[in-house]
Amino acid sequence: MALALAALGWICSDQPRAERLLSLTGLDPEGLRGGLDEPGVMRAVLDFLADHEPDLLKCAEALAVTPEELIAARSALREGHQA
Repeated sequence: MALALAALGWICSDQPRAERLLSLTGLDPEGLRGGLDEPGVMRAVLDFLADHEPDLLKCAEALAVTPEELIAARSALREGHQA
């Protein structure tokens, strides 16, 4: 879950990207804040990155992880594990 939270911080550091996240996920700011400890919300964050490779690569670089680590975190959340 920590990697997903870090990814969310990176996404929210850019207003147009954050607005796109909200638009594409159907979340609103309150729902996002309220769902920070919910695996489904964190999966949506990582799905957002997985669905747009340029952001996935930039986020991975900014967080000093590999894109594969972000995808693995997403898979772990899908399986009910903490990522």
